[in-house]
Amino acid sequence: MAKAKQRSAAVDTIALLAGVCVLTGPLLAWLRVVPALIGFWMFLFGGLVAVLTALSGLVAAARGRGFGFGRSLALLAAMVFVFTAFRAGNRSMINDYTTSLDDPPAFHHAGQLPGNEGRDLAYPNAFAETQRDCCADLHAVKIAAPPADAVQRAEHVAAQMPHWTVTEVDRDHGTVEAVAESVVFGFKDDVVIRVRPDGSTSIVDVRSKSRDGKGDMGVNANRIRAYVAALEQGAAPATN
Repeated sequence: MAKAKQRSAAVDTIALLAGVCVLTGPLLAWLRVVPALIGFWMFLFGGLVAVLTALSGLVAAARGRGFGFGRSLALLAAMVFVFTAFRAGNRSMINDYTTSLDDPPAFHHAGQLPGNEGRDLAYPNAFAETQRDCCADLHAVKIAAPPADAVQRAEHVAAQMPHWTVTEVDRDHGTVEAVAESVVFGFKDDVVIRVRPDGSTSIVDVRSKSRDGKGDMGVNANRIRAYVAALEQGAAPATN
């Protein structure tokens, strides 16, 4: 009996720590006390442990045993974790999306930014098939304006996007580059917008790439959708 109580107390302590990690990881990252990845890993591992310990607590409660404060907190944390995971929707294990899979826009300036030193910013060709399966709706924007005007419009819309910072406008290459920062964890993703002539009109392509992790829970694809929608809303329609 004593050993069973000790095991229960140990599990309750682990559950308590897991719950604390789920709740404090995002908070510490949001306050920028810890790096984004540290806060995220606290949330991820804490969430997984919280789910397991919460389930064990439910089994124990069904058998008439005490649930414990730690496992009660773990149950709350597990609910938050599961809700966040399912709310993300797209869980494809890629973190680089573009509106042009055949010829993705290239970064010209992002490699010089802090945190990108020595990183390969080329688009991984292996990602194309995954994107076709999950995000076939991503598309370029056709604007009834010459490239110079289209670049200006692309820059203006990028500057208005929430949590974006425009870092470079290269009119020679017809590109606008930006950094998007997530609100809670503070992850920084790189964005490049490319404008090319298409007869008397212009074609605008977008690419969004995470700096961290392998999957992005659909963040980059949703960012492209939001930018394309904003650009289409304010751009003069092009006639085919």
